[in-house]
Amino acid sequence: MRANCWYGKRDVRVEHVPDPKILNRRDAIVKVSSTAICGSDLHLYNGYIPTMEKGDILGHEFMGEIVETGPDLKNRHVGDRVVVAFPIACGNCFFCKKELFSLCENSNPNAWMAEKLFGHSPAGIYGYSHLTGGYAGGQAEYARVPFADIGTLKVPNGMSDEQALFLSDIFPTGYMGAEMCDIKPGDTIAVWGCGPVGQFSIRSAFLLGAERVVAIDRFPERLKMASASRAETINYQETSVLDALMEMTGGRRPDSCIDAVGLEAHGGHGLIYAYDRVKQAITSESDRPIALREAIMACRNAGTVSVIGVYGGFIDKFPMGSFMNRSLTMKTGQCHVQHYWKSLLERIERGEIDPSFVVTHRMQLGEAPRGYDTFLKKDDECIKVVLKP
Repeated sequence: MRANCWYGKRDVRVEHVPDPKILNRRDAIVKVSSTAICGSDLHLYNGYIPTMEKGDILGHEFMGEIVETGPDLKNRHVGDRVVVAFPIACGNCFFCKKELFSLCENSNPNAWMAEKLFGHSPAGIYGYSHLTGGYAGGQAEYARVPFADIGTLKVPNGMSDEQALFLSDIFPTGYMGAEMCDIKPGDTIAVWGCGPVGQFSIRSAFLLGAERVVAIDRFPERLKMASASRAETINYQETSVLDALMEMTGGRRPDSCIDAVGLEAHGGHGLIYAYDRVKQAITSESDRPIALREAIMACRNAGTVSVIGVYGGFIDKFPMGSFMNRSLTMKTGQCHVQHYWKSLLERIERGEIDPSFVVTHRMQLGEAPRGYDTFLKKDDECIKVVLKP
């Protein structure tokens, strides 16, 4: 089959690789009908995530048709059209029983690697380094899905791929980011980053009852998309975010702040941005926490900072004094997709949201290298790329 493979920093290639096979009794083989490039895939593309190996198949957002099943898979059948959750979860361990699926204790065969970096291991993840299991991803013609009874969701007849595809990751992730804010009527929520996850956080905050959402980014096309969902916008290259938020909220600032950026945050200017770039370049700091620092400083007293942007390692100059003295709360985590996707599917069916709004570019699988480059450089107002095998 053809698959999009990683070969190093900014080097991905579509190659012919062996077809996946059933390895365990609850596996399924999915013929991929749609897959997408995620913003967190760019962290791999830019070389910031360790333990990648040449030839690794990328992609954790995908869906398609089941074409083969293991003997113990009872609730999924050949011919089922399904979307696949990016965290691989067994459904039976301590954390899965609490529906904290991205913390599954049984799905990462390389847990010892993650324990050295994180203290404990998260779940396995498709196409996202050997730190999270070394699983082949879904930017391919076929993919093996372990624990497919837990890791797939049947897609209703009549629902398009682009309406269902983002239940794999970015819609539940954005929704979880908003839910962690514990939104009350009248709340103002600020969202750093208007990429795909940020866009879903914005819309989810409104779905959960926020009165105002303020979207922060520097790309006009992203801010325009955020405005289309009723968000107020700030271009951080044109104004001070902290000053603008102070003015917009009568001096109190947002009730909750969502960091939908993560480890490759950019700053408009200033010494702190240069500091992070230099430290990251010499590998003495793995992540650039510019958005996270600003979200902490911007949040009102006793507010909540919700972090759904991906971080991979260590950060410097964390404003712990501000965080502690102002009684802030931080909530974070890889999304527990399987906890959310049934209820979000119902929202799609009821017409409350059409997730396809975020797609700006559609390409064939063979164009994946161009898709990554376009997405990275934000060429042609690119916000989200969907690939068709």
